Amino acid sequence: MGELQDFQKLVIANAAEVKGLSVGDRAPDFYLPNAFGKKVSLSEALKSGIVIIKFYRGEWCPICNLDLREIQNHLPEIKSLGATLLAISPQRPDDALTATQKNELEFEVLSDADQEVIKAYNLQFDPGEDYHQRRDLTLLNGGGLKTLPVPATFIVNTNQIIEAAHVEANYTERMGPREIIEVIEKMVNKL
Repeated sequence: MGELQDFQKLVIANAAEVKGLSVGDRAPDFYLPNAFGKKVSLSEALKSGIVIIKFYRGEWCPICNLDLREIQNHLPEIKSLGATLLAISPQRPDDALTATQKNELEFEVLSDADQEVIKAYNLQFDPGEDYHQRRDLTLLNGGGLKTLPVPATFIVNTNQIIEAAHVEANYTERMGPREIIEVIEKMVNKL
């Protein structure tokens, strides 16, 4: 277990400088393909209400899959508050479909293969040479890039402003469903 912990610490250290966008920033719009190749945009989703954007590393990441399944379990409550959930990874649409099916997800899983959206949200980082020797990201990422997003959650209001942001270099720590729902409830109560 010690070797794995050292490896995790190294990946976390390589991501430590990544801060992502902040509360109050304008969320960059995007048009990304979903698991079936259909383009989905943030601006279109915002017409229906609040949008939660979850950036994750890929369907190969067990922690990401746990996080996506956990948020899926709370999707009815999220939808009842008028919010939409979008998940984004650097993988191909086929891999997004795998993630959707494997985790029985009922929300859009989007492919940012060239990582332009990941860059726009200031989440891209290189996990380091040790990491590349263990896992070939050029085969896992849609665009063949050796970079990953720091896992992050952004809650965006209908004016496209970020109301809550959780960007954490330690990829094992995510913004949980309860916290997301509490933020959305506060936003809805302000309306």
